[in-house]
Amino acid sequence: MKTEAASIGGGNRTFWAWSVATFFGAGFGKPGPGTWGSIGALLLGLLAALYLHPTQQTLTLWLLIGIALTLLLGIPAATIAARESGRKDPGFVVIDEVTGQWIALLGSHANWRHALIALVLFRLFDITKPFPVRQLEKLPAGWGIVFDDVAAGLYAWGVASVLHIWIH
Repeated sequence: MKTEAASIGGGNRTFWAWSVATFFGAGFGKPGPGTWGSIGALLLGLLAALYLHPTQQTLTLWLLIGIALTLLLGIPAATIAARESGRKDPGFVVIDEVTGQWIALLGSHANWRHALIALVLFRLFDITKPFPVRQLEKLPAGWGIVFDDVAAGLYAWGVASVLHIWIH
């Protein structure tokens, strides 16, 4: 029996692009590959905060660098993986969720409760796609795949920031 990873796009796949696009296989998680990509991004951020004990400024810098890298690598990777799979916006491409989740985590203060709120808010905005999130899907290729999640991440970051101020 073939796995989904083996059956999608046949045998001609660009290794680096598929590795990045699926966030090193998280995109093949079932059910809900986007949620698995978001959880992977969240866990990576929390593990870095837990074991490396960065200051808030350092953690924010790491997130900004991660966001920049996922944009620089993720847009072409998503474009290639989509083209090679023959799908416009394949569910297994989750580098966009990683980008959006890291945007949502900005200002989470390395706090697991804040991070969990950011995860729930990001998934809510990514799934419901309020204006103009859905319209960004119309951008060409990897741009449309990634930038709707950037917008969902910005919504989640904004709402989480307001909640943080309101609660504290």
